[in-house]
Amino acid sequence: MRPFESFLASQLSEYLAYRQGLGYAVEPVRAHLFMFDRYLKEAQADWSFFEPAFFLEMTARLPIESRTVNRIVSTLRVFFRFLVRRGYIAENPLKDIAPLKENTIVPFVFSPGQLDQLLGLVCSRIRKTKGCFLTDFALYLALVLLARCGMRISEPLRLKLHHYRIDDATISIERTKFKKDRLIPVPKPVTGEIENYLAARKALRPHDDNPYLLAGRGKNPLTDEQVRYLFHNTIKRMGLNQPRRVIGNVNFSRPVPHSLRHSFAVNALLRIKDRGESAQNALPVLAVYMGHSDYKHTSVYLRVADAASRQHLVDFALWQKRKT
Repeated sequence: MRPFESFLASQLSEYLAYRQGLGYAVEPVRAHLFMFDRYLKEAQADWSFFEPAFFLEMTARLPIESRTVNRIVSTLRVFFRFLVRRGYIAENPLKDIAPLKENTIVPFVFSPGQLDQLLGLVCSRIRKTKGCFLTDFALYLALVLLARCGMRISEPLRLKLHHYRIDDATISIERTKFKKDRLIPVPKPVTGEIENYLAARKALRPHDDNPYLLAGRGKNPLTDEQVRYLFHNTIKRMGLNQPRRVIGNVNFSRPVPHSLRHSFAVNALLRIKDRGESAQNALPVLAVYMGHSDYKHTSVYLRVADAASRQHLVDFALWQKRKT
Protein backbone atom coordinates (compact mmCIF):
# COMPACT_ATOMS: atom_id res chain seq x y z
CA MET A 1 0.00 0.00 0.00
CA ARG A 2 1.53 3.31 -1.05
CA PRO A 3 2.11 5.80 1.79
CA PHE A 4 0.76 9.32 2.18
CA GLU A 5 3.41 11.95 1.45
CA SER A 6 2.13 15.33 2.68
CA PHE A 7 2.78 16.89 6.09
CA LEU A 8 -0.55 15.35 7.17
CA ALA A 9 0.56 11.78 6.36
CA SER A 10 0.50 10.42 9.91
CA GLN A 11 -2.96 11.85 10.66
CA LEU A 12 -4.38 10.48 7.39
CA SER A 13 -3.02 7.02 8.20
CA GLU A 14 -4.32 7.30 11.75
CA TYR A 15 -7.80 8.12 10.46
CA LEU A 16 -7.88 5.16 8.07
CA ALA A 17 -6.77 2.82 10.86
CA TYR A 18 -9.51 4.29 13.07
CA ARG A 19 -12.18 3.61 10.43
CA GLN A 20 -10.94 0.07 9.87
CA GLY A 21 -10.99 -0.53 13.60
CA LEU A 22 -14.67 0.42 13.64
CA GLY A 23 -15.40 -2.07 10.88
CA TYR A 24 -15.98 0.47 8.09
CA ALA A 25 -14.81 -0.06 4.53
CA VAL A 26 -11.98 2.31 3.63
CA GLU A 27 -12.69 2.57 -0.10
CA PRO A 28 -13.32 5.03 -1.72
CA VAL A 29 -12.34 7.04 1.39
CA ARG A 30 -8.72 6.03 0.86
CA ALA A 31 -8.80 7.26 -2.74
CA HIS A 32 -10.29 10.60 -1.66
CA LEU A 33 -7.64 11.04 1.01
CA PHE A 34 -4.82 10.23 -1.41
CA MET A 35 -6.14 12.90 -3.77
CA PHE A 36 -6.20 15.39 -0.89
CA ASP A 37 -2.72 14.29 0.19
CA ARG A 38 -1.39 14.94 -3.32
CA TYR A 39 -3.07 18.35 -3.40
CA LEU A 40 -1.50 19.29 -0.03
CA LYS A 41 1.93 18.22 -1.23
CA GLU A 42 1.66 20.20 -4.47
CA ALA A 43 0.44 23.29 -2.56
CA GLN A 44 3.26 22.87 -0.01
CA ALA A 45 0.57 23.32 2.64
CA ASP A 46 0.90 23.22 6.41
CA TRP A 47 -1.53 23.56 9.36
CA SER A 48 -1.86 27.31 8.80
CA PHE A 49 -3.51 26.72 5.41
CA PHE A 50 -6.64 25.16 6.87
CA GLU A 51 -9.08 27.99 6.38
CA PRO A 52 -12.36 27.81 4.39
CA ALA A 53 -10.79 29.84 1.56
CA PHE A 54 -8.18 27.11 1.02
CA PHE A 55 -10.87 24.48 0.48
CA LEU A 56 -12.99 26.74 -1.71
CA GLU A 57 -9.98 27.23 -3.94
CA MET A 58 -9.34 23.48 -3.93
CA THR A 59 -12.88 22.68 -5.10
CA ALA A 60 -12.49 25.16 -7.93
CA ARG A 61 -9.08 23.87 -9.02
CA LEU A 62 -9.54 20.09 -8.90
CA PRO A 63 -9.77 18.92 -12.55
CA ILE A 64 -12.65 16.51 -11.92
CA GLU A 65 -16.43 16.54 -12.07
CA SER A 66 -18.46 18.39 -9.47
CA ARG A 67 -20.00 15.13 -8.28
CA THR A 68 -16.59 13.69 -7.43
CA VAL A 69 -15.45 16.96 -5.83
CA ASN A 70 -18.51 16.87 -3.56
CA ARG A 71 -17.71 13.29 -2.51
CA ILE A 72 -14.15 14.30 -1.66
CA VAL A 73 -15.32 17.30 0.38
CA SER A 74 -17.77 15.07 2.23
CA THR A 75 -14.95 12.64 3.08
CA LEU A 76 -12.70 15.49 4.21
CA ARG A 77 -15.43 17.04 6.36
CA VAL A 78 -15.63 13.78 8.35
CA PHE A 79 -11.83 13.52 8.47
CA PHE A 80 -11.48 17.04 9.89
CA ARG A 81 -14.21 16.27 12.41
CA PHE A 82 -11.91 13.43 13.52
CA LEU A 83 -8.97 15.86 13.78
CA VAL A 84 -11.04 18.17 15.99
CA ARG A 85 -11.95 15.28 18.31
CA ARG A 86 -8.29 14.26 18.54
CA GLY A 87 -7.23 17.82 19.36
CA TYR A 88 -5.14 18.47 16.25
CA ILE A 89 -7.21 21.53 15.30
CA ALA A 90 -9.79 23.64 17.10
CA GLU A 91 -12.46 23.95 14.39
CA ASN A 92 -13.56 22.11 11.27
CA PRO A 93 -12.78 24.40 8.29
CA LEU A 94 -15.15 22.50 5.98
CA LYS A 95 -18.30 22.70 8.09
CA ASP A 96 -19.79 25.55 6.03
CA ILE A 97 -18.45 24.61 2.58
CA ALA A 98 -21.47 24.27 0.27
CA PRO A 99 -21.55 21.50 -2.35
CA LEU A 100 -20.98 22.33 -6.00
CA LYS A 101 -23.88 22.07 -8.41
CA GLU A 102 -23.81 18.59 -9.95
CA ASN A 103 -24.70 17.42 -13.42
CA THR A 104 -27.70 15.18 -13.89
CA ILE A 105 -26.61 11.56 -14.40
CA VAL A 106 -28.49 9.34 -16.84
CA PRO A 107 -27.29 5.73 -16.43
CA PHE A 108 -26.91 3.36 -19.35
CA VAL A 109 -29.92 1.03 -19.59
CA PHE A 110 -30.04 -2.28 -21.46
CA SER A 111 -33.31 -3.28 -23.08
CA PRO A 112 -34.62 -6.78 -22.25
CA GLY A 113 -33.50 -7.90 -25.71
CA GLN A 114 -29.99 -6.54 -25.19
CA LEU A 115 -29.76 -8.33 -21.84
CA ASP A 116 -30.76 -11.60 -23.49
CA GLN A 117 -28.18 -11.02 -26.22
CA LEU A 118 -25.42 -10.18 -23.72
CA LEU A 119 -26.04 -13.26 -21.57
CA GLY A 120 -26.44 -15.43 -24.67
CA LEU A 121 -23.07 -14.32 -26.01
CA VAL A 122 -21.35 -14.98 -22.68
CA CYS A 123 -23.00 -18.40 -22.38
CA SER A 124 -21.95 -19.35 -25.92
CA ARG A 125 -18.32 -18.56 -25.09
CA ILE A 126 -18.09 -20.92 -22.11
CA ARG A 127 -15.13 -23.11 -22.93
CA LYS A 128 -15.71 -26.87 -22.68
CA THR A 129 -12.18 -27.78 -21.60
CA LYS A 130 -11.82 -29.17 -18.09
CA GLY A 131 -9.53 -26.39 -16.90
CA CYS A 132 -11.80 -23.55 -18.06
CA PHE A 133 -15.39 -24.80 -18.01
CA LEU A 134 -16.29 -24.20 -14.36
CA THR A 135 -14.60 -20.79 -14.16
CA ASP A 136 -16.32 -19.62 -17.37
CA PHE A 137 -19.65 -20.99 -16.11
CA ALA A 138 -19.20 -19.18 -12.76
CA LEU A 139 -18.39 -15.89 -14.53
CA TYR A 140 -21.48 -16.29 -16.70
CA LEU A 141 -23.56 -16.86 -13.54
CA ALA A 142 -22.12 -13.72 -11.95
CA LEU A 143 -23.48 -11.66 -14.86
CA VAL A 144 -26.78 -13.54 -14.71
CA LEU A 145 -27.19 -12.56 -11.05
CA LEU A 146 -26.40 -8.92 -11.85
CA ALA A 147 -28.86 -8.82 -14.74
CA ARG A 148 -31.69 -11.02 -13.44
CA CYS A 149 -31.53 -10.24 -9.70
CA GLY A 150 -30.23 -6.67 -9.70
CA MET A 151 -27.21 -7.43 -7.53
CA ARG A 152 -24.22 -5.16 -7.04
CA ILE A 153 -21.04 -6.57 -8.56
CA SER A 154 -19.54 -7.44 -5.16
CA GLU A 155 -22.59 -9.41 -3.99
CA PRO A 156 -22.45 -12.56 -6.17
CA LEU A 157 -18.69 -12.72 -5.65
CA ARG A 158 -19.09 -12.88 -1.85
CA LEU A 159 -21.84 -15.51 -1.80
CA LYS A 160 -21.00 -18.73 0.03
CA LEU A 161 -22.52 -22.09 -0.85
CA HIS A 162 -24.89 -21.96 2.13
CA HIS A 163 -26.28 -18.60 1.01
CA TYR A 164 -28.13 -20.34 -1.83
CA ARG A 165 -31.15 -22.22 -0.49
CA ILE A 166 -32.45 -24.73 -3.00
CA ASP A 167 -35.56 -25.64 -0.99
CA ASP A 168 -37.21 -22.24 -1.30
CA ALA A 169 -35.14 -20.89 -4.25
CA THR A 170 -33.71 -17.92 -2.36
CA ILE A 171 -30.32 -16.29 -1.90
CA SER A 172 -29.22 -14.71 1.36
CA ILE A 173 -27.07 -11.60 0.86
CA GLU A 174 -25.20 -10.47 3.96
CA ARG A 175 -23.60 -7.13 4.91
CA THR A 176 -24.43 -5.15 1.78
CA LYS A 177 -23.39 -1.60 0.92
CA PHE A 178 -25.68 -0.26 3.64
CA LYS A 179 -24.62 -2.98 6.17
CA LYS A 180 -27.97 -4.72 5.72
CA ASP A 181 -28.83 -8.38 5.16
CA ARG A 182 -31.55 -9.43 2.75
CA LEU A 183 -33.15 -12.63 1.50
CA ILE A 184 -34.27 -12.51 -2.13
CA PRO A 185 -36.33 -14.95 -4.21
CA VAL A 186 -34.50 -16.12 -7.31
CA PRO A 187 -36.33 -16.37 -10.66
CA LYS A 188 -36.88 -19.96 -11.78
CA PRO A 189 -34.63 -19.74 -14.88
CA VAL A 190 -31.79 -18.48 -12.67
CA THR A 191 -32.21 -21.32 -10.16
CA GLY A 192 -31.98 -23.72 -13.09
CA GLU A 193 -28.65 -22.18 -14.14
CA ILE A 194 -27.33 -22.37 -10.56
CA GLU A 195 -28.40 -26.01 -10.23
CA ASN A 196 -26.69 -26.90 -13.52
CA TYR A 197 -23.50 -25.19 -12.35
CA LEU A 198 -23.49 -26.90 -8.95
CA ALA A 199 -24.13 -30.29 -10.56
CA ALA A 200 -21.24 -29.78 -12.98
CA ARG A 201 -19.02 -28.60 -10.15
CA LYS A 202 -19.82 -31.69 -8.08
CA ALA A 203 -19.06 -33.98 -11.01
CA LEU A 204 -15.82 -32.28 -12.07
CA ARG A 205 -14.51 -31.46 -8.58
CA PRO A 206 -15.82 -34.17 -6.24
CA HIS A 207 -13.41 -33.12 -3.48
CA ASP A 208 -13.86 -29.38 -3.96
CA ASP A 209 -13.57 -27.47 -0.66
CA ASN A 210 -14.02 -23.94 -2.08
CA PRO A 211 -16.65 -22.31 0.19
CA TYR A 212 -17.85 -19.78 -2.40
CA LEU A 213 -20.94 -20.32 -4.53
CA LEU A 214 -19.09 -19.03 -7.60
CA ALA A 215 -15.71 -20.64 -7.17
CA GLY A 216 -12.47 -19.11 -8.34
CA ARG A 217 -9.03 -20.66 -8.03
CA GLY A 218 -8.20 -22.74 -4.96
CA LYS A 219 -10.42 -21.59 -2.11
CA ASN A 220 -10.90 -18.10 -3.51
CA PRO A 221 -13.94 -16.45 -5.11
CA LEU A 222 -14.05 -14.97 -8.58
CA THR A 223 -12.50 -11.52 -8.77
CA ASP A 224 -14.08 -8.21 -9.63
CA GLU A 225 -11.53 -7.81 -12.45
CA GLN A 226 -12.56 -11.10 -14.09
CA VAL A 227 -16.22 -10.09 -14.19
CA ARG A 228 -15.47 -6.60 -15.50
CA TYR A 229 -13.17 -7.92 -18.24
CA LEU A 230 -15.81 -10.40 -19.42
CA PHE A 231 -18.52 -7.73 -19.38
CA HIS A 232 -16.55 -5.13 -21.35
CA ASN A 233 -15.29 -7.72 -23.84
CA THR A 234 -18.87 -8.80 -24.52
CA ILE A 235 -20.08 -5.20 -24.81
CA LYS A 236 -17.48 -4.59 -27.52
CA ARG A 237 -18.72 -7.58 -29.48
CA MET A 238 -22.28 -6.23 -29.22
CA GLY A 239 -21.22 -2.84 -30.57
CA LEU A 240 -22.34 -1.10 -27.37
CA ASN A 241 -18.92 0.03 -26.17
CA GLN A 242 -19.87 3.70 -26.26
CA PRO A 243 -18.01 6.33 -24.20
CA ARG A 244 -19.47 8.43 -21.42
CA ARG A 245 -20.86 11.66 -22.81
CA VAL A 246 -21.24 15.00 -21.03
CA ILE A 247 -23.73 17.14 -22.92
CA GLY A 248 -24.63 20.42 -21.25
CA ASN A 249 -25.36 19.62 -17.62
CA VAL A 250 -26.18 15.94 -18.26
CA ASN A 251 -23.81 12.99 -17.90
CA PHE A 252 -24.79 10.03 -20.06
CA SER A 253 -22.97 7.08 -18.47
CA ARG A 254 -21.18 4.43 -20.49
CA PRO A 255 -22.10 0.74 -20.06
CA VAL A 256 -20.51 -0.74 -16.92
CA PRO A 257 -21.42 -3.87 -14.91
CA HIS A 258 -23.52 -1.72 -12.55
CA SER A 259 -25.65 -0.85 -15.62
CA LEU A 260 -27.09 -4.37 -15.33
CA ARG A 261 -28.47 -3.45 -11.89
CA HIS A 262 -29.89 -0.18 -13.25
CA SER A 263 -31.47 -2.10 -16.13
CA PHE A 264 -33.00 -4.66 -13.78
CA ALA A 265 -34.73 -1.89 -11.82
CA VAL A 266 -35.90 0.13 -14.84
CA ASN A 267 -37.22 -2.93 -16.68
CA ALA A 268 -38.97 -4.21 -13.53
CA LEU A 269 -40.77 -0.89 -13.14
CA LEU A 270 -41.72 -0.92 -16.83
CA ARG A 271 -43.25 -4.40 -16.51
CA ILE A 272 -45.27 -3.20 -13.52
CA LYS A 273 -46.46 -0.18 -15.50
CA ASP A 274 -47.35 -2.34 -18.51
CA ARG A 275 -49.60 -4.43 -16.24
CA GLY A 276 -51.51 -1.27 -15.41
CA GLU A 277 -50.16 -1.11 -11.87
CA SER A 278 -48.47 1.77 -10.05
CA ALA A 279 -44.68 1.84 -10.39
CA GLN A 280 -44.58 4.39 -7.56
CA ASN A 281 -46.36 2.00 -5.20
CA ALA A 282 -43.91 -0.77 -6.10
CA LEU A 283 -40.85 1.24 -5.07
CA PRO A 284 -40.74 0.13 -1.38
CA VAL A 285 -40.84 -3.55 -2.42
CA LEU A 286 -38.19 -3.06 -5.12
CA ALA A 287 -36.03 -1.12 -2.61
CA VAL A 288 -36.06 -4.07 -0.18
CA TYR A 289 -35.24 -6.53 -2.98
CA MET A 290 -32.30 -4.42 -4.18
CA GLY A 291 -30.99 -3.67 -0.68
CA HIS A 292 -31.48 0.10 -0.66
CA SER A 293 -31.53 1.76 2.75
CA ASP A 294 -34.53 3.85 1.71
CA TYR A 295 -36.85 3.60 -1.25
CA LYS A 296 -36.00 7.20 -2.21
CA HIS A 297 -32.75 5.71 -3.60
CA THR A 298 -34.85 3.41 -5.78
CA SER A 299 -37.03 6.25 -7.04
CA VAL A 300 -34.19 7.54 -9.24
CA TYR A 301 -34.99 4.70 -11.66
CA LEU A 302 -38.30 6.39 -12.46
CA ARG A 303 -36.36 9.13 -14.23
CA VAL A 304 -35.21 6.82 -17.04
CA ALA A 305 -38.15 5.46 -18.98
CA ASP A 306 -36.38 2.68 -20.89
CA ALA A 307 -33.37 1.95 -23.09
CA ALA A 308 -34.97 3.38 -26.25
CA SER A 309 -36.05 6.59 -24.52
CA ARG A 310 -32.56 7.04 -23.09
CA GLN A 311 -31.02 6.68 -26.56
CA HIS A 312 -33.50 9.18 -28.02
CA LEU A 313 -32.47 11.60 -25.26
CA VAL A 314 -28.77 11.13 -26.11
CA ASP A 315 -29.45 11.62 -29.82
CA PHE A 316 -31.50 14.76 -29.18
CA ALA A 317 -28.85 16.24 -26.88
CA LEU A 318 -26.12 15.58 -29.47
CA TRP A 319 -28.29 17.17 -32.18
CA GLN A 320 -28.83 20.23 -30.00
CA LYS A 321 -25.11 20.44 -29.30
CA ARG A 322 -24.28 20.35 -33.04
CA LYS A 323 -26.87 23.06 -33.74
CA THR A 324 -25.30 25.45 -31.25
